[in-house]
Amino acid sequence: MTNSIQKTADFAVPIERLWRAITDHVEFGAWFRVALEAPFAVGETARGRVLYPGFEKVIWEAKVTQMQEPSLFAFTWHPYAIDPEVDYSKEEPTVVEFRLEPTAAGTRLTITETGFDALPDHRRPDALRLNDKGWTTQLENIGKHVQP
Repeated sequence: MTNSIQKTADFAVPIERLWRAITDHVEFGAWFRVALEAPFAVGETARGRVLYPGFEKVIWEAKVTQMQEPSLFAFTWHPYAIDPEVDYSKEEPTVVEFRLEPTAAGTRLTITETGFDALPDHRRPDALRLNDKGWTTQLENIGKHVQP
């Protein structure tokens, strides 16, 4: 078992454009497919309804822990918390970091999610597998969102 997921992609856009796509709650919601209720703020919990077909009853929640413009946006959340009948609040959340760095052709984005070892044994394999796949999809979604 691994404790983390890491995905990296390069985008031919300025760092400011990618930063806005990740930290503006409306833009984040557009590519992540969640209708967020309010702007992101450090120390606050962001909430919104998931917009993926079949998951509309799921409420997405993440506590914003860092916003260091334009290089680091981070939050904690309960990975693969999709069953509305389950109380995930007693589990340790994982940490998700979006790190941005300028490149000669634009911006490199690295998404890292850590803390899977703290999940209950029965949830860890699915959370790891599905979030690994999910972050690959989300990198594609970000790319479609920011690139003309």
